[in-house]
Amino acid sequence: MVVIIDIIEKPKLNDPILIEGLPGIGFVANIASLHLIKELGAKMFARIITSSFQDFAVTTQDGSMHSPINELYYVKQANGGRDLIIWYGNTQALTTVGQYELCGKVLNFVRDLGCNFVISIGGFKKEEIQQVPGIYSTATDLDTMKTVLDLGTKVMVGNVFGIAGISIGLAKLYDMKGFSLLVDTPGMNPDVNAARYALLMLFEFLSFKVDLDNIEQTCEEIKQVLEVFGLTKNVPEEKKKEEQQLRWFI
Repeated sequence: MVVIIDIIEKPKLNDPILIEGLPGIGFVANIASLHLIKELGAKMFARIITSSFQDFAVTTQDGSMHSPINELYYVKQANGGRDLIIWYGNTQALTTVGQYELCGKVLNFVRDLGCNFVISIGGFKKEEIQQVPGIYSTATDLDTMKTVLDLGTKVMVGNVFGIAGISIGLAKLYDMKGFSLLVDTPGMNPDVNAARYALLMLFEFLSFKVDLDNIEQTCEEIKQVLEVFGLTKNVPEEKKKEEQQLRWFI
């Protein structure tokens, strides 16, 4: 496999935290990360491509083309707090090997920038969802787990698939710390409510807030990307085969 990081800028960051925001169940991370990028004025500093991405590009009616891609953005905190690195994209890798190579490459890269903490965001599929959804966590170590439980999350018991799980598992092996935020969501449609609660929990940990008034607009932008990739059709929840096809990408 080949993973290439095209470095546009190598910023000098203050003890940055990596926030993973790739598409997955409910597109919770994707909505949350895009909203952070927009509201915080994050600056893209690297593009990532790998041979484990889908082997196609999508053209639109105006002739433009959209390819599978991941991007890294940074935010510098004016108050001297820890800076942020936001990992955003329209895809995850398609294979298990590809997932590990992609995640390992990104963790190595951000560690060289001084990052030693990772937060992954994702959806936790539930058949019945309350207006205030449950939020579950797993962590690299017990001290970090206690911190995130004190925020009001519950212990995640079971499997965390994709980058949301791999990033936390690998972070521990890379001597980094971190935790996941997994929010109840019905399934594969973009879930703006789950993304909102993921961000609220994230803000508690980071000790700052971002305006959420326009998060519905952010969700609409994610839906437009879904339309470009032809993935806005209704997908019955019980069709596991079709869910697998949508598992890693938008």
